[in-house]
Amino acid sequence: MRVLFIVPYVPNLIRVRPYNLIRHLAARGHEVTVLTLWSTERERAEAEALKQHCHRVVALPLPRWRPLWNCLRALPTSTPLQAMYCWQPALARRLDFEIRNSKFEIAHVEHLRGARYGLAASNLRPVTCDLRPAIVWDSVDCISLLFEQALQMGPSLGSRLKAWLDLERTRRYEGWLVTQFDRVLVTSPVDGKALAQLYQVTWGHGDTETRRHGDTETARLSPALPFSLSPHHPISPSSPLPITVLPNGVDLDYFKPRDVPRDSATLVLTGKMSYHANVAAALYLVHKVMPLIWAQRPDAKLCIVGKDPPREIIELKAQSSKLQSEIRNPKSEIVVTGTVPDVRPYLAQATVAVCPVLYSAGIQNKVLEAMAMGLPVVATPQSCAALKVTNGENILIAEESEDFARQVLKLSDDEGLRERMGRNGRRYVEEHHDWRDVAQRLEEIYQDVMERRKWTA
Repeated sequence: MRVLFIVPYVPNLIRVRPYNLIRHLAARGHEVTVLTLWSTERERAEAEALKQHCHRVVALPLPRWRPLWNCLRALPTSTPLQAMYCWQPALARRLDFEIRNSKFEIAHVEHLRGARYGLAASNLRPVTCDLRPAIVWDSVDCISLLFEQALQMGPSLGSRLKAWLDLERTRRYEGWLVTQFDRVLVTSPVDGKALAQLYQVTWGHGDTETRRHGDTETARLSPALPFSLSPHHPISPSSPLPITVLPNGVDLDYFKPRDVPRDSATLVLTGKMSYHANVAAALYLVHKVMPLIWAQRPDAKLCIVGKDPPREIIELKAQSSKLQSEIRNPKSEIVVTGTVPDVRPYLAQATVAVCPVLYSAGIQNKVLEAMAMGLPVVATPQSCAALKVTNGENILIAEESEDFARQVLKLSDDEGLRERMGRNGRRYVEEHHDWRDVAQRLEEIYQDVMERRKWTA
């Protein structure tokens, strides 16, 4: 198949979903052309490196002023800031050129930040025929669901204010977007259900009825839409929604157990540390869980590994000296690494991976990557709600801080349990989250979308 993959940020080892889907689709023999945006010289180099995996890569600059200007333009409108953030007219023009002059069968668009490019593609036709490519929008997560949780549990006033500012319009926009594409993808059933409920709310009647997003209540919105329906997707409120779950995977050749000795009492938390949910998780871990662990294991060390940690995370490192003095053990420390070239050495040497996420959307890749490397994981229920894991078999799940600390200490003190949990965790990702299997499933989705279009064309 000829696939046009539109992603508003450069796919790389951190943005694992588009990176691995592109790479594995190309490995399966499909002709993949990537349209993307870069903001730093490092991203520009990563876009250049991506060329080795696919047919073509067109990477255009997104100047640092552009997202700010986009958001300022969006503020007085009904369009969410997230949907405007990565809009680049030069990329839109290149999208127009590519579709009009090539015979793509599929246009795959990533994330809410890329949705406007998907809407633009819906109205474009190749010059040689009237049949446009099928449009697959990979929503990834339900952003409204994430904002609802951030509004209640965000780690700072700023993160809660951003969620409040964009929540209402994001609900309406996402509820409308699911009617605009041939297929909508999400990483988990939780996110699929949330999008479906937003659709019901958007097309409902009345203003006061309350619906549920799992355990999160959302007020019913007015049915009046500030957006026009695409004539190419006349989905009525009674039509079935084109939402399909496509989970994230793990590169099992890259993330695999290493034959190196593990530290005796080292905990590791990985992730992009500028992400507000990861900030909240790290602060909760240090302030609520680690004191309970240090009371029993004063030699325990915590490594927070991930790029762009904000000030409140960096300052945790400075607390190490105070902690060492209080519990009189020089081995007690908090390490904040910032950006690292490779997260695997930290996972290979740690005793336990911890994922104390308090709110989330989609799949936590940090859990899958740790399990793939044979590292036992202790996680909150929110961290693994999208996974088919079994508590006590391939992961340990703990909701309260006391239980979380108890599970970490149990693993730290029991080498046999660590080995068993590590083996079972690796087996789980092999069975459920191999990127090769995910890419094959995506190929089947593409084929189904194209077959349906033959009957409706």
